[in-house]
Amino acid sequence: MVSPMPILDDVLGDHRRFLHALQQGLCSHGLPTTLGPMDHVCYRAADQQEYLQLRTTLSRFGECLVEGMIGNRPIITFQLHQPLASPFGPVPCIELAAPKAGKPHWHGLEHGEIVVNSLDRLQQDYPEVPFNTSGLQGPTPELTLSLPPYQVKFHQRSLADTIALEIARGEVVPVPVDYWLKDRP
Repeated sequence: MVSPMPILDDVLGDHRRFLHALQQGLCSHGLPTTLGPMDHVCYRAADQQEYLQLRTTLSRFGECLVEGMIGNRPIITFQLHQPLASPFGPVPCIELAAPKAGKPHWHGLEHGEIVVNSLDRLQQDYPEVPFNTSGLQGPTPELTLSLPPYQVKFHQRSLADTIALEIARGEVVPVPVDYWLKDRP
């Protein structure tokens, strides 16, 4: 007998509660949910076993756009067959991140990313918001708003578009064949 298809909340936890917490966090800083579309949410796996299990399970809910090494650990992104309903509009993708070796992290749904027209304009329009600007100098500039234990990140390009660009440019770093054979958190 085939086991029934799990629902996404069985896999990720209560994503509605998570998205509501992000909405409340933005509102508490005077930010509307209409700044731009939320293009993805990120789930951080507790360990490599959970990452591998969730990678397999999430493949039932969407198409893999890419899996590669980012920040010295694997990250895979799925384009969902059915976007998540949210206060920010439909969320089309989910990112699954393996833990970074030796670094404590939040386990579970950790952040959502919103695409805005201009990061400079966002800062100008909301100067009182305590954005973390350390990511502005990276290859994909971002602003981050900490909403413990969660975060909202702001980008000017969707993750799906960034992935397509990185694939076209040959910039995706594949996960080493022996990566899962090593002891990791």
